[in-house]
Amino acid sequence: MKRYKRPVSVLVLIHTPGLQVLLLERAAHPGYWQSVTGSQETGERLSETAIREVAEETGIAASVAELHDWQITNSYEILAEWRHRYAPGVRHNTEHVFSLQVPSERPVAIVPSEHLNYCWLPWREAAAKCFSWSNRDAILMLPGRLSQR
Repeated sequence: MKRYKRPVSVLVLIHTPGLQVLLLERAAHPGYWQSVTGSQETGERLSETAIREVAEETGIAASVAELHDWQITNSYEILAEWRHRYAPGVRHNTEHVFSLQVPSERPVAIVPSEHLNYCWLPWREAAAKCFSWSNRDAILMLPGRLSQR
């Protein structure tokens, strides 16, 4: 039996106190840059999904206590080329936004089948480089979110 992805995902902005933001370049789409993303697995809390995806995509080990749940969700249409991963008829995904502050820029361990490269950029440049509107918008909100803490 085919196992479909759940149409529920996380977006995790990894950043430094100085607002340098980590972006990853998608292997399937060179030139498409994004923050850490990933689908929730059955039985997982969203915070667990976020921590798992951060570890899988960057090698950064973090705890749920270090993660900030923005309590923001985005709904978007799943691109046609990726719909085969979801159950028939599923057209939209619900994305939950989180952030993770790390002390400083650091090398990360990417998985070549998922990502080609990574970079740390000032938040405005990172937002401009993202292909996803929800990722861009979240990065643009980052300074305000940090000032609210």
